[in-house]
Amino acid sequence: MLRTLSLITIVLMLQACNQVDPLTEESTQMLYQPGQVPATAYLDKKEVYNPESVIPPQCYTKTEGQNNPCYACHQSYSRSENRSNMMSDGDLQGNYEFSEVGETNSWKNLFVDRSNSIAGISDEHILNWIKDDNYQPFVDTLEQDKSHLVIERLAQPEQAFGEYGIAKDGSHWVAFNYKPFPSTFWPTNGSTGDAMIRLPKEFRELKGQYSFDAYFANLGLVELTMKGLNEVSVPAISELMLQRDLNGNGKLETNISKIVKQSNYVADAEQVAVVDMLYPENTEFLHTVRYLGIDENGDIYNAQRMKEVRYMKKHGFKSRNRLKTAYMLEAKEKLAETLPKTINLGKRGIDNGFGWTINGYIESADGSLRQQQHQELAFCNGCHKTVGSTIDQTFSFPRKLAGAKGWGYIDLTKMDDAPSIGEQQGEFLTYFERVGGGDEFRQNKEMLARWFNKDGSVNKQKVVAVNNLYELIMPSMQRAIDLNKAYYSIVQEQSYIFGRDATLAAATNVLQVVDTEQPPLLPEHQHAFDIRLDWPVQQLQSDESE
Repeated sequence: MLRTLSLITIVLMLQACNQVDPLTEESTQMLYQPGQVPATAYLDKKEVYNPESVIPPQCYTKTEGQNNPCYACHQSYSRSENRSNMMSDGDLQGNYEFSEVGETNSWKNLFVDRSNSIAGISDEHILNWIKDDNYQPFVDTLEQDKSHLVIERLAQPEQAFGEYGIAKDGSHWVAFNYKPFPSTFWPTNGSTGDAMIRLPKEFRELKGQYSFDAYFANLGLVELTMKGLNEVSVPAISELMLQRDLNGNGKLETNISKIVKQSNYVADAEQVAVVDMLYPENTEFLHTVRYLGIDENGDIYNAQRMKEVRYMKKHGFKSRNRLKTAYMLEAKEKLAETLPKTINLGKRGIDNGFGWTINGYIESADGSLRQQQHQELAFCNGCHKTVGSTIDQTFSFPRKLAGAKGWGYIDLTKMDDAPSIGEQQGEFLTYFERVGGGDEFRQNKEMLARWFNKDGSVNKQKVVAVNNLYELIMPSMQRAIDLNKAYYSIVQEQSYIFGRDATLAAATNVLQVVDTEQPPLLPEHQHAFDIRLDWPVQQLQSDESE
């Protein structure tokens, strides 16, 4: 009660001051009503708004007993697969097994109708807003120990990366082309994005000197182990230089284009064992979430302006036995109905408990990037801690376009709707059928109009006929503009702890309070799923005949 009173007092003081700090006259008006507590009040007072922020908004979807977006995250796998992920949470498909606190949906931004805010922002203003580069001013102010976040000219990817996705600034970040995870990360549902990987120094050097051959041989070995493959194509590298038979033909060659499974990594990392479905220690990922860029032809691209810059580093390697212990501890805490704990590392971010440091930066109201506060970062553990479908707590890299063709900045025009491993038809087509919509909430009207029949069934023939993923999951120009405006209003409110999904209208297929008596999904609507893709065989193999 005391906490509620203190926050209400803050609200009244803010209203009395009547201070609004718009960027322009076209900025959105705050959506809070008298008596409501703004998100900034919780952050300023360091009072936890949502102790169960690890439950993503999508987990409150109304399944109606048959619509199942849950399968993409919640999976149980046979122990014979030797997976590093031992969560085994497939039983959560459609079951609302939340704590008492979690039974109330705290993602109140889902239920905000932003139509008035959208109407109050001109197209000209939002188009100018998304063209601004807020990344370079951000990295220019970073301290030396945060250089891991820097890729020069990252806001303009065509300038930042060269052949095979190698960063031109010498930072050794490598961009990769990957299939976006369904469906929050589809551009039609609000954002564009990208991902980059960097292996530790010894993985990219031979005798203390940078070596392209060493780096891409080791990157290829990481791809093999994370995807459980026997062979994969790589950019041309020299076995003779590395003194390792990497393609398995019993001889050393100066120019090979595929590698097979190895027991150890190569070059200066040759003492490091390749472990099934686990990244080497000190592997790093950089991921930016961006607005929907719109060019003069109405085509959609990754905008210069970034909503978030996200960073992960595997600060500690955990063996399978140590991982098993961590998963058991997680299960024990859940059975005891203990609220989730997120380890605060201060400016370094948070520790997910599985060997990864996670950090994130997000837009301030003035558009500059700032570090996310602790309870904003806790949200990240909802996906990168204990979700059954991930591989070593990651999503994007296991979904990389296979082989040499996958090394380069993300480009949806270069990907088809490849099926998940174990499936026969396209992964996204399958998602449409299982979910009953083009997003978890079944409220993306444009996707429903494009790919579904009037009776709610999927127009399979139309979906199969698309040439690439761009055609399948990109929004129209008008929808992109409206989604950008909707998110802009969240930025002005700084209400991320209430939800950061750019919804155009109040959600209707989402529970505000979970009814524990609600029946789960029927067995016939629960599904197996593999996060990895069954890419065409020719992408896994070398491009040249051996």
